[in-house]
Amino acid sequence: MDATSAGRERQPGSGPAPAGAGSGPDDAARVTVDKLKRDAEVLALMAGGDDLLRAIGYTEHGPRHAGWVSSVAHNVLARLGFPDREAELAAIAGFLHDIGNVAGRHRHEQTGALLAREVLLRLGVPYSEISMVMGAIGNHEEGMGQVVSNAGAALMLADKSDVHRTRVRNPEIAAFDIHDRVNYAVEHSFLRVDDKKHTVTLELNIDTRISPVMDYFEIFLSRMILCRRAASFLGAQFELQINGVRLL
Repeated sequence: MDATSAGRERQPGSGPAPAGAGSGPDDAARVTVDKLKRDAEVLALMAGGDDLLRAIGYTEHGPRHAGWVSSVAHNVLARLGFPDREAELAAIAGFLHDIGNVAGRHRHEQTGALLAREVLLRLGVPYSEISMVMGAIGNHEEGMGQVVSNAGAALMLADKSDVHRTRVRNPEIAAFDIHDRVNYAVEHSFLRVDDKKHTVTLELNIDTRISPVMDYFEIFLSRMILCRRAASFLGAQFELQINGVRLL
């Protein structure tokens, strides 16, 4: 799939972690997103949530989406020079951000934050880090979401940038709704982070024979506003480029 960023280029930090949950610095450093990717509870929650969204006709919200968001969220903070452990927490929040769908789509972000708390407590993550991950997950949706931390800002940017035809699960093109049509029209997406210019640019290639660019704005304008706020929180400027033309 083309929709990717430069990937996770830094290793998790091993510096002192805040006290809490009875864990020492070494224990905290070992709790990484890679560990979550092998966790049976996390994988079961994610699968259950994705099954529910498949049943109601939503785009893919399973391991592919979670892994993509996790990697890009890490990359955003790493490239902008934030601490390694903070970038790892963004990756953790990115991987867990949609597990609340297992209990229903409505307010899944709040449900997900609570489920993530239980998982991270079990793994011995310090309270302060759990709080950061919960805040990021609980605020990642447009409408009610607020930028509350660097990890939360990175999660917002990553989640809202995952627009691509591989997310569409409806096999009948004739039955596409506007969300299916817009996602299917996106042939390539890339979130480019330029640490020198302090810009975060979402680059999209859209097949306008399938969906006009205006359809993208009709359903995703609120997401782009959220991305602009998130980038600003990180000291950067958000830009949108579609088919080589800068629009925001």
